[in-house]
Amino acid sequence: MSALTVKQVRRRFLLLHGLRWLPSGLIIPVLILLMQERGLTLPQMGLVFTAQGILVLALELPTGGLADALGRKPVLATAWIINLISLGLFVVADSVALFFAVWALQGIHRALDSGPLESWYVDATLAADPEAKYEPGLGYAGTVIGVAISAGALLSGGLIALGPVGPFSALTVPVVAATAMQVVALVVLLALMVEVRPARGVAALRASVRDAPRMVGQAFGLLRRSRVLLALVAVELFWGFGMVTFESLLPVRLAEVVGDPDRAAALLGPANSAAWLVSAAGAALTPLLLRWPGAAPGAALLRILQGLTVVGMGLFAGPVGVLVAFLACYAVHGASNPLHTGLLHRQVDGPYRTSVISLNSMMGQPAGALGGVALTALAAATSISTAMYVGAVVLAVAAPLYLPAWRESRRRPEPSTQVAELAPTG
Repeated sequence: MSALTVKQVRRRFLLLHGLRWLPSGLIIPVLILLMQERGLTLPQMGLVFTAQGILVLALELPTGGLADALGRKPVLATAWIINLISLGLFVVADSVALFFAVWALQGIHRALDSGPLESWYVDATLAADPEAKYEPGLGYAGTVIGVAISAGALLSGGLIALGPVGPFSALTVPVVAATAMQVVALVVLLALMVEVRPARGVAALRASVRDAPRMVGQAFGLLRRSRVLLALVAVELFWGFGMVTFESLLPVRLAEVVGDPDRAAALLGPANSAAWLVSAAGAALTPLLLRWPGAAPGAALLRILQGLTVVGMGLFAGPVGVLVAFLACYAVHGASNPLHTGLLHRQVDGPYRTSVISLNSMMGQPAGALGGVALTALAAATSISTAMYVGAVVLAVAAPLYLPAWRESRRRPEPSTQVAELAPTG
């Protein structure tokens, strides 16, 4: 393969990272409203979302081993092809069964996509220069995610405002655009991701599959041995459940207060764009929060504050109030992610680090699936606001789970300069 410099590796990594998240930005504003337009009820949406959560839970750790054994490029290319198929099916899906298939494919995509690009970046950077610092590039990736999703959401709103195009409804047009962008992303990936693969063939695949149960056992063994780590991972259960309020219920709530789903969808484009920008701004506060009140107490306070912002989304009667609460929620979300991940990193070392981070991510998937079923059913039986209040309480009651980490930090002072990066969970 042709040698790449550190700068070339970083540029390719950031470009691929942006192309990875731009289709997501296009879809986020129309996701729920399009499924409603196709005839799905809120409880049915909650049901189809479980497909993604279950498959990510089952495949997250084993697919990490697969990427290590066979190489990052083939696994990532497979993930993006599956995402392309899922988006194409989303364009035409009009039944519970087809939407269930869409989200099942998304679950496989998310599991395969989790980690290979970042691992390739680190490996390629060190191959170019063993003394190079790769942390800045990982930090820039967080900025790229926010900008890509923000740009995609803004473009989505513009496409909706243009109205129907040919056979596609206004809400379907952003999904068609996302499908086209995914084709572009796949072509660029195949052209730019240069890799020396660690192993090839059936033997490597068999070795990876055999090793998967051991990886899972080691990760769960760490939880059994560390009360602090167990509590931190448990936070993700509450977080994943409560995130349904601002990821899935907010569009329905906005349509309720506006009185017009198409107008609500048009508002959601710029609103989601702004949300990811304020999320990046929230993450920028991390150094201040590490100094005061500290990582663990800061994370606990933010859990409570996020619950309050969700209450605001359910309580305010006009679109301005709902959207202000929504933006505040994302600012808190952006500040929470690096604090939580930094606490996790301080609990693990060496070969177990990726497994534990993957396990933490896995916990949010079944919790999100359960929240999707429970909160959408509650919304259908009572009201969107009531479901949001329940989700807000679940978010806030996770705060005490940071107490073990806080007690440990008082015995062992936490580094004031350590800031972790975390990709988006929605």
